[in-house]
Amino acid sequence: MEVNIIYNIEHEMHLGIPIATYFYLTGLSAGSFIISTLAYGFGMIRFKPLGKIGVVMATALLMVAPMILLIDLEQPLRFWHLILYLRITSPITWGTFLLTLYPLNCMVYGYFMFKGDLKRTKIFGLLGIPLALMVHGYTGFILALGKARVLWNTAIMPPIFLVSAMVSGLAMMILIVIVKDFILQRGKAPNRDLIYALGKFLVASIVLDLILIGIDLTVLLTSTTEAYKAALMLLHGQFRFLFLGVEIILGAILPILLLLSPFTRRSIPAFALASVLVMIGIFAMRCIMVIGGLTVPLS
Repeated sequence: MEVNIIYNIEHEMHLGIPIATYFYLTGLSAGSFIISTLAYGFGMIRFKPLGKIGVVMATALLMVAPMILLIDLEQPLRFWHLILYLRITSPITWGTFLLTLYPLNCMVYGYFMFKGDLKRTKIFGLLGIPLALMVHGYTGFILALGKARVLWNTAIMPPIFLVSAMVSGLAMMILIVIVKDFILQRGKAPNRDLIYALGKFLVASIVLDLILIGIDLTVLLTSTTEAYKAALMLLHGQFRFLFLGVEIILGAILPILLLLSPFTRRSIPAFALASVLVMIGIFAMRCIMVIGGLTVPLS
């Protein structure tokens, strides 16, 4: 007599909220750094008030983000293994280099900016842009290399991470400008022209992000059986509320409506609300990608 024994084995979650938070913070850092270079690197003078704020936030966030990685190691005192045992073909090795070079460049860039040395500020600002893009791009690249994880294994993963980094960075800068002006000017009107200009960039970035998400979903729905299941998990499964409700509706569509509607497009509170919703939506996206990617059975 043939006996079939079935075991109910749950998927082990090797990565979780700490890694999603790390991805989120590096995205905020990359986005705020690039925004800080608009004036000092590209001569867009109206964005000059964002220069110092942007570089301070970029540096501070990149100081915190690696700490989360060390905590997630469970044996953080072994962090030096990443430096001693290098493997040139490993993206983790390249990430170690980038997480060292990028904050150093941020500090040098910020030093010359606060010192008033515009020539050197521009040089290190422009040098920092590819570093910022690579620091966050490699996080998407690491996921994309997971061949057995259908939600990750796509060439569009790094661009999605980069565009969403700009989205969250712009939202954070809008929020900081509003809060800073309100506190420092004691309730006086904030810099509306600057906020409106950032709002236009934010809308364009959100639209581009939605296009990339749409492309990714289309490929998943028309690809392998496992990929189709991953798409259904986002649209109809356990992540539908986080994906459709939080990331797409609250984090993208509603902010676009707030920023473009004739009733709210000149309202500073509406811009603040839109920025908060965007930042929540992007964090939800990071959680979906990290945890959702591990939820789909291996292919």
